[in-house]
Amino acid sequence: MTLGPIQLRDKVLRNIAAQGQVGASWLEALPSLLRRLEVEWGIKVGRPFPNATEAFVAEAMTADGRQVALKIPIVGLAKADRELSLLQTASGCGYVRLLRHDRISGARLLERLGPQLAMLGLPIEEQIRIICRTLQQAWMPLAPGVSFPTGAEKALEMSSYISTVWLRLGRPCSERVVEVALRFAEARREAFDPADSVLAHGDAHAWNTLLDPTTNQCKFVDPDGLFIERAHDLSISIRERSAELLAGDPVALAWKRCALLSRLTGVPENAIWQCGNDQSAHEQLGPLRILPPGSRRRRGAQQATTKHAKSRCFSPLILPLRH
Repeated sequence: MTLGPIQLRDKVLRNIAAQGQVGASWLEALPSLLRRLEVEWGIKVGRPFPNATEAFVAEAMTADGRQVALKIPIVGLAKADRELSLLQTASGCGYVRLLRHDRISGARLLERLGPQLAMLGLPIEEQIRIICRTLQQAWMPLAPGVSFPTGAEKALEMSSYISTVWLRLGRPCSERVVEVALRFAEARREAFDPADSVLAHGDAHAWNTLLDPTTNQCKFVDPDGLFIERAHDLSISIRERSAELLAGDPVALAWKRCALLSRLTGVPENAIWQCGNDQSAHEQLGPLRILPPGSRRRRGAQQATTKHAKSRCFSPLILPLRH
């Protein structure tokens, strides 16, 4: 085995720790699992990739010299089973190709892709065009007998998270912002229509979009796997790269981004905006939830949350929907 001492990112270690003793046992058994997979799959495991968050992900090479990637999800994450099912269904169309998997550990061998879209130095508008083009290749109908969380279930999850965490953290942003987020989540729950939903990635941002060097096109990795309206996947581009929105008029720039997403895909702007509002609220509360009270990083995250609220970047009570 070519892999030295296993070094994992802090975020991976936090996600392992969240699984308690089960996570600790998984980490302890990881070296022996890697040795088993090297023998059974005829691979040599190399360096871990630097941007993993919920899995051990490393370079690998097959016996015939093919460069591949090895991914072993952290034990206890329901998302891992959905990812496997989606990759099996996609068969490499819009997503990284699954080469084989181990039923016992959940380990999967994947085709090796190139750099992340976020690392290519492209303008944000061009990144959005590439993401939209890749999404249109990746979206697919739900196959018979396959089950994924629905758009209605995701909306309820977002509502519960935002309201619960906002109170737990001492109301770090305007109540008005939270009221709007909850109202919009309810609107998306009511709007859920299986006939107009697709099997979606769920977190389609530029770090999950990788260049395929064999085609010079992009593919997605790390899908959440949701049966949901297309607006959900598109709204991730509203949540991401918010610094660019806050650098100017956030309202005008956010609507401009919505208009671009709508123009590229035919999905109504208002649906994208509502989903993007809740994604932004969820994202801003997330760091506060995991940072120690009173810490410098916690105070910085809280200031960022307040800045978003004051900028009204995701406060559509003040930003009426377009008709």
